[in-house]
Amino acid sequence: MKSYKELTKEELLELKEKLEKEYADAASKGLKLDMSRGKPSALQLDLSNDLLDVLNSTSNMQAENGFDARNYGVLDGIPEMKQIMADIMGVPSDNVIIGGNASLNLMYTVMSNAMIFGVLGSTPWSKLDKVKFLCPAPGYDRHFAITELFGIEMITIPMNNDGPDMDMIENLVKDDESVKGMWCVPKYSNPQGITYSDEVVKRIAALKPAAKDFRVFWDNAYAIHDLYEDDKDVLLEIFAECKKNGNENMVYEFCSTSKVTFAGAGISAMAASGENIAEIKKKLTIQTIGFDKMNQLAHARYFKDINGVLEHMKKHAALLRPKFEAVTDTFEKELKGLEIGSWVKPKGGYFVSFESMEGCAKAIVAKCKEAGVTLTGAGATYPYKNDPKDSNIRIAPSYPTEEEMKQATELFILCVKLVSVNKLLENA
Repeated sequence: MKSYKELTKEELLELKEKLEKEYADAASKGLKLDMSRGKPSALQLDLSNDLLDVLNSTSNMQAENGFDARNYGVLDGIPEMKQIMADIMGVPSDNVIIGGNASLNLMYTVMSNAMIFGVLGSTPWSKLDKVKFLCPAPGYDRHFAITELFGIEMITIPMNNDGPDMDMIENLVKDDESVKGMWCVPKYSNPQGITYSDEVVKRIAALKPAAKDFRVFWDNAYAIHDLYEDDKDVLLEIFAECKKNGNENMVYEFCSTSKVTFAGAGISAMAASGENIAEIKKKLTIQTIGFDKMNQLAHARYFKDINGVLEHMKKHAALLRPKFEAVTDTFEKELKGLEIGSWVKPKGGYFVSFESMEGCAKAIVAKCKEAGVTLTGAGATYPYKNDPKDSNIRIAPSYPTEEEMKQATELFILCVKLVSVNKLLENA
């Protein structure tokens, strides 16, 4: 296809008229589709319905260590659930704490503790003049919301094809004690679907920050969310690399079953060094009597072990693959060669990331909403919701049906074309 950038003004005006008619027709269909968040579809949630049958009034309620899951106690989780979550993350179970239904809550708790109490005896971050956090972007908006809430200054780190810009990160942390941490979604990143290369993981693990209390928040949300069984990314296990560099305390890792079983009633977990775990448990003892061990017991008996989890994830992949391919294949067919956008075809995770022409993302998202398709707000994937190029758009294909996804993608492409033509006409 001919690049839009090669079209004359007359050709652009003619194309604009055609696209506006197509848009008016699409807008008249009364679409009401929401692709703003990465929510599992009803069919995905149905995959776990028999989890509800695992425990009943006649069940043995004892965990494998003999603990009665109905009672108080076992702050860090029952052993069989700790083992499953440890295997998902590739770490020893002794280094795992099981939380409630959302890993975001654990991240918030750890960040809050650092602000109020400090990290392993360091000055509480709230008592410092300045606290900075490194934020690879495009990234996860809820990460940025936590740091912004606590008044932490966010520094945008560009993402490359193999992960964040490590030269920039190494330079920022080596001399500046106010740089206290960094967000990471290391496998199938939100929203680009990028997996950090072995070299990037090794360089993160080998960081020598000026701040002794520097912490990497390693949100391994999509550790087992592969779309293709025979073509999946493999993430290097970071704690083993940290140990080689004497940085055992530098990383907090998080994961959950939110997109494995029930999104609102799953199991979260975090992994950390022995010292970090001991400190976190000391605070948790005061914060809570314990998390939902009945839910942990049900999950552990349902899956039995990591192999049960991985088999379950193949069912999710079978439902998600056609939706992701509906997006990326249609992009390839309709947009390739036009020079008005680029995208990454992910091998897993929950999102497709689209880069429009500079200065077009907000207008594209607004046009889609006007015609009945709600996307994540333009700019949301950057700190302070400020995308300097106004170009990144996050697409969440999981929730709509395949047919709805097809309709939404067609409308999205139409909006991309129309907004791009208008942008080119501004400079024609």
